[in-house]
Amino acid sequence: MATPPQWEFSCDMEMYFGSEENASIVYAALAVDKELQPDKVKRLMTVSDGKLSVHFEATEARFLRASFSAFVDVLTLATKTIEEFGQVMKL
Repeated sequence: MATPPQWEFSCDMEMYFGSEENASIVYAALAVDKELQPDKVKRLMTVSDGKLSVHFEATEARFLRASFSAFVDVLTLATKTIEEFGQVMKL
């Protein structure tokens, strides 16, 4: 029987988007991208008071770094899209 993974590495980030609507748009855009290795990395996102909170856990530091880095790339794209096409938001 396989040993369950040990989620030894974790990281949290929060971004304020100026409104619940903007935070929810970014959440919806990012929620469709599931982790490529869910047995090695977990990601939990929540939205509250215009803020997107994300918690990552991984079995190894390299998986945490790769997941976080890829997530930030997509987060940056979603944020720039809202800045360009959405209502004015102050970051």
